[in-house]
Amino acid sequence: MNYLSQIQDPKDLRALAPEALTAVVQELRDFIIHTVATKEGHLGASLGVVELTVALHYVFNTPQDPLIWDVGHQAYGHKILTGRRDLFESNRQWGGISGFPSREESAYDPFGVGHSSTGISAALGMALAALQDKENKNAVEKTHIVVVGDAAIASGMALEGLNHAGDTKANLLVILNDNQMGIDPAVGALKKHFNALSKASESQNKQGSTYTNKLAYANPLDQDYSLSHSDASESKNQNIFTALGFSYTGVIDGHDLETLLTVLKTLKQQKGPRVLHIKTTKGKGLPQAEADQVGYHAPGKFNAQTGERIITPAHGPAKYQDVFGESLLELAYEFPEIMAITPAMPTGSSLKYMMEAFPERALDVGIAEQHAVTLAAGMAAAGKLPYCVIYSTFLQRAYDQLIHDVALQNLPVVFCVDRAGLVGQDGATHQGVFDLAFLLPIPNMIIAAPSDEGQLRNLLYTAAERFQKNPKNTGPIVIRYPRGAGVLNAWKKPFVSLSIGKGEVLKKGDKIAILSIGPIKHQVTEALHIIGKDPLQETSVLEAFGHFDMIFAKPLDHALLDRIKENYTQIVTLEDGVITGGFGASVAQYIGLTEQGGSLEKITHWGVPDAFISHGKPEKLYQSLALDAQSLALKLLTLIS
Repeated sequence: MNYLSQIQDPKDLRALAPEALTAVVQELRDFIIHTVATKEGHLGASLGVVELTVALHYVFNTPQDPLIWDVGHQAYGHKILTGRRDLFESNRQWGGISGFPSREESAYDPFGVGHSSTGISAALGMALAALQDKENKNAVEKTHIVVVGDAAIASGMALEGLNHAGDTKANLLVILNDNQMGIDPAVGALKKHFNALSKASESQNKQGSTYTNKLAYANPLDQDYSLSHSDASESKNQNIFTALGFSYTGVIDGHDLETLLTVLKTLKQQKGPRVLHIKTTKGKGLPQAEADQVGYHAPGKFNAQTGERIITPAHGPAKYQDVFGESLLELAYEFPEIMAITPAMPTGSSLKYMMEAFPERALDVGIAEQHAVTLAAGMAAAGKLPYCVIYSTFLQRAYDQLIHDVALQNLPVVFCVDRAGLVGQDGATHQGVFDLAFLLPIPNMIIAAPSDEGQLRNLLYTAAERFQKNPKNTGPIVIRYPRGAGVLNAWKKPFVSLSIGKGEVLKKGDKIAILSIGPIKHQVTEALHIIGKDPLQETSVLEAFGHFDMIFAKPLDHALLDRIKENYTQIVTLEDGVITGGFGASVAQYIGLTEQGGSLEKITHWGVPDAFISHGKPEKLYQSLALDAQSLALKLLTLIS
């Protein structure tokens, strides 16, 4: 690291001669590869923008010129160049730096961008605020830069931002990092449009056109601007960006550092909304990552010298995602009405199995959660049974559609809410801890949380069987399940239909009833085992605890709750979601609304507190929240005492 070791912030980078930057690029790429190889993280996206990262910080005066990365997993090189090189080994680790840009972490991170497609709106907001500040004589002219990559441009919010920005005088530079990828390959008409722009650019280059000539497009803010006055107005040069009022430069090679520097210096002198369209390769510089862009998006550990992934042999229980994917494929053969949708997560959610077998019935709609939910509603209105497969953290982005387009019309959409609960190292932007709380108030919703893979499988079947029996009077159902490995070694058993709103008695007791929902049930089981094995505890202590797997957060098993109220002095509710407005609050509300009586004296709620939960391995997060088995055992004994 001859150069990289000297760079504490971009000022040091800008002090270097231009001819040194090629070496900086190589050192930065090597540093990312060697660190992620052992510490894990998002690899491919950051490798693809190393040249762009160096060029941006070299040409622009960051952080005075705000630089937003959308989506944020492109920003590893940015973090390393902005004072976090020595901290980078702690990336995504408990107590370490975030895997995404964070305002709390650095002045060079002007906006948090854990989810996609928010960058244009945020940068435009800053740019419009700066226009107001121009009245201040001491205000400094700023260029507001947003790098939109990994298919984030196709999201509705990005397009909304473009539509507004093109009709303003904002000093905004949108850089389209066109790598034809999200986590999985990009989809949709925009991908085809960008491919056409690339081919047109290649054709112009063969005819002797230069990048400098491409910079001659008129500024839409010029007083005499009209389409007829601009090279961009010619039909062969028209594109979505020029139609929306942006000046457009592209398509250029995003790995050609010299050209990037030249183009960015020119664009720095321009004003108004403008787009730079660059073509990059996700995983650039690591042959295996270039060849397997899906696998090396977040490859886990790998050999930094050879690039080969270190694959741990599969053993033990399967992942919930694979159980879901294989079970849905079975159901698709049995129930021809089933269709399936995912917003850009076919591999991560394992919907890829059905997509391969039934490409007309299982669809990736790109980073478009709102569209995915209402698309499912349309399918349901037309007589189909859509399974909308979506991560908990991304379902938040389609809340209006959940209420207005699905629940209000009581349409039979099955929401398969993946990555529910504490997901780990992606941190606060990705923890799936809010879904129970925001789903419970919505009328017509059935909400279930299987505690193991068998229940997941049977709930998927139950939704299909209910629809088949009564397709015109079956509303929405939510099935939420966690990330990663389950608990059963043998899960592929014949489907069984479950009774809606019915829980299970796992253990009877006489004092404290523990009501759990979802896989956190197993932490309770282990906690009771710890108590039972403690030689200092009397047998009667363990006998005090009853344990109930509620399975359904809505409708609650009222009959079971009534029996519990009559036979226990305390209730403890346990969930891997926020306590505020969650499952426990729903239980307490029911108990409070029923007639007083019985022996019940107290209700205690354990779960995620009223705070955003940071990044770290899930087991560490559970320990930090006292939701692991050992902590639960101690807390239960405290209740007894």
